[in-house]
Amino acid sequence: MKKHLFSFLLIAISCGMYSQEKTNANTLTEAEKQDGWQLLFDGHSTAGWHLYNEGNIKSAWAVKNGELVCDPNTEKVQRGDLVSDNQYENFDFTFEWKISEAGNSGVFINVQEAPEFPTAWTTGPEYQLLDNANMPKDYLQDGKHAAGCIYSLSPLLHPVQPKPSGQWNSSRILQQNGVITFWLNGIETGHEDMKTDRWKQLIAASKLGNFPSFGKAVRGKIAFQDWAKGVALRNIKIREIK
Repeated sequence: MKKHLFSFLLIAISCGMYSQEKTNANTLTEAEKQDGWQLLFDGHSTAGWHLYNEGNIKSAWAVKNGELVCDPNTEKVQRGDLVSDNQYENFDFTFEWKISEAGNSGVFINVQEAPEFPTAWTTGPEYQLLDNANMPKDYLQDGKHAAGCIYSLSPLLHPVQPKPSGQWNSSRILQQNGVITFWLNGIETGHEDMKTDRWKQLIAASKLGNFPSFGKAVRGKIAFQDWAKGVALRNIKIREIK
């Protein structure tokens, strides 16, 4: 009897934790609301987002179980990056993400959307989303491609590993007066001032230097990179800094 009771309690606790996780996803606490936080994903639709340079059309991006998913199992739909309807300048931006095995995606900020820019990554800096554990060692060697870094520009400030593929990671991007700071699972991973000569030099020394408009704007849209093998996001929140 005691054995059965113990098993029942374990199941009840597990269900309670799962229920709490589901309840807390894509919601704001009263404290967050008072501090000016806003949800950028309601957990039910892609409202507030559209396909980069394509508008509000059916695409590989969908909502499943309260997650914003770039679905790998879609056919005959338009693929591409998902971009916010609104633009942001000074902000605190947080989100959770999980990725497929050997997955490689990203989040872009200060994105400029126009026909002359074929993709989001040609204008805005990228927060790298990556399954480090299943990447070739030479890809991660310089730290400029690891999860949480300012992609292709500067290595991780502090070593940190994302959680294994299929598990949720927590990320944060802070931008104030052209200064960007990245965090992965509570660890600061990137910090650069986009108004400095150093920033220009970092761009010039990378493949991103081939795009004249890259990294110049300190105001723009947020975009999620299409990943054909699957990436999911939730708890997407922003607080604009006045």
